[in-house]
Amino acid sequence: MVKKANGGFEEKLAKLEEIVGKLEDESTPIEESLTLFEEGVAISKELSVKLEEVKRKIEVLKKDAEGKLKLEQFEDEDREK
Repeated sequence: MVKKANGGFEEKLAKLEEIVGKLEDESTPIEESLTLFEEGVAISKELSVKLEEVKRKIEVLKKDAEGKLKLEQFEDEDREK
């Protein structure tokens, strides 16, 4: 069973880094590696969803020609390519 990582974004990212370290360790048994891989994929998906939520909420402040601040929706440069 794949465990869902508890905590905030930073805690989940730290857990993912820990999993990667264990997967890179050649002494980790294959069965444990498979479980860790599944857990890592689940955490990665959670983090990806969270990042997408944050991207949608970001608004960029820009000054217009008169020097007034203007709110604009965040544009993801990666999606435009």
